[in-house]
Amino acid sequence: MSWEKEVAEIQARKDRSLEQGGVEGIARQHAKGRLTIRERIDCLLDPDSFVEQGPGAGFAEKNDEGDIESFSPANYVVGFGQVNGRRLVVGGEDFTLKGGSPNASGLRKSVYAEELALHYKVPLVRLLEGGGGSVAPSSGSGPKTVGSPVFSEPRFKVIADTMGVVPVVSAALGPVAGFPAGRLAASHFSVMVRELSQVMVAGPALVERALGRELSKEALGGYRVHEKSGVVDAVVDSEQEAFEAMRTFLGYLPQNVWDVPSREACSDPVDRAEESLLSVVPKDLRRPFEMRKIIKAVMDHQSFLELAPKYGRGQIIGFARLNGLPVGVIANDCRHYAGAMTASGSQKAKRMMELCETFHVPIVNFLDEPGFMLGPDAEALGTIRYGMSAVAAAVQSTVPWATVAVHKSFGVASAAHFAPNTYKLAWPSYEIGARPVQGGVAVAFRREIEAADDPEAKRAELEEKLLSQRSPFPLMESFSVHELIDPRQTRQKLCQWTDWIEPTLEALKGPALWGMRP
Repeated sequence: MSWEKEVAEIQARKDRSLEQGGVEGIARQHAKGRLTIRERIDCLLDPDSFVEQGPGAGFAEKNDEGDIESFSPANYVVGFGQVNGRRLVVGGEDFTLKGGSPNASGLRKSVYAEELALHYKVPLVRLLEGGGGSVAPSSGSGPKTVGSPVFSEPRFKVIADTMGVVPVVSAALGPVAGFPAGRLAASHFSVMVRELSQVMVAGPALVERALGRELSKEALGGYRVHEKSGVVDAVVDSEQEAFEAMRTFLGYLPQNVWDVPSREACSDPVDRAEESLLSVVPKDLRRPFEMRKIIKAVMDHQSFLELAPKYGRGQIIGFARLNGLPVGVIANDCRHYAGAMTASGSQKAKRMMELCETFHVPIVNFLDEPGFMLGPDAEALGTIRYGMSAVAAAVQSTVPWATVAVHKSFGVASAAHFAPNTYKLAWPSYEIGARPVQGGVAVAFRREIEAADDPEAKRAELEEKLLSQRSPFPLMESFSVHELIDPRQTRQKLCQWTDWIEPTLEALKGPALWGMRP
């Protein structure tokens, strides 16, 4: 006697799992222009690096002879893999089975994905497509347990815990609703595919039933909605571009919080001085300029990865490298609300601070701050509360900061640009004060202006006089900045700074006192 029959059944179950939803289910998936979960895993990972967890999980129906007549695989695939030689955990729904809505074993495997990444302290990649649970009753008769045991931890605790320990990246690769949508939001980086993906708390049928509004999936949660909502960090044109964006993002972060970002070889000269930086800020300080040109001119060539560019548009965030060392980037974009801190912009900047704090990534801040956004809409949105939250995140930050004062710095919002250990550089175009001269003159000299024969000329005279007194040279004289520099020296100074701070990152290893939450 041997166990040959049982061994053959083990292999048969594994083989049937690879069939997923069958030939027809896979054909329907391809007809929609979307890959299957196993194809996605193969596209994302280094070749031949995937080691599945729970192969053959699922439920078989057998005949009277004990032979398998049908087999329903777990509709979630999870396992170890490698990206650029680094080990990680990858998992995702199989949309060819039940439209990705979890079956019993599929749900267990989806929950295990976080447990696996947390236990082995490696990044987690989610490839999402599917809905949450169903109201349809489970099959079978007899007594059933409901809910979770009273002694069990909350299901979502592991999701929150994972975000504080390892990088988590997620992609919406089709319709994503319910629990999978929550997982997408609970990520350090999220991406969706234009035209193919939608992200929703609930789909059109539930929205119509609850609110009486008939909307398409695209109108509810298409890319046009979420590139501005801040739910996703990137929108791309294809699944292949989504995989590339995920690989790129992971390259800036360490494996876990007990590691530090690694410096790569860099061929971009540290003393490269871009001539354009000398004139990028106009002499007419009311004219806008392109902050992204400054960022790209200073950072390593083609290393800037911007996040959520159409959300909170007065702020720019992302990752880049300086002489090969990863850094977080936070900057103002004066083309939108003059770069003012709006409610959404404050949340965007704070999120970047928390992400860098979690994984010990230094921050470079390009300062052009006119203050918190004002006006009735800003007040109704609670801008001052969100703005002060960003200020609190900055002043409690423990990672090294370098702030390059490019243009202006007014009001309380300027405090969101300096941490306790900030290396402060300033350009000759830098202007600092309690508030902008133009608005301040109108308030402080109102009576004098009104009493003048030519109020407009008087206002212009006072503004010109006060602007002439807002030179950055007194800051250099008083050692209120580390250095007033030629803008063309910015890259050299910051690359030198990375040499100083890189050894200090070792002391930051371990969980942050305040990490990142969704």
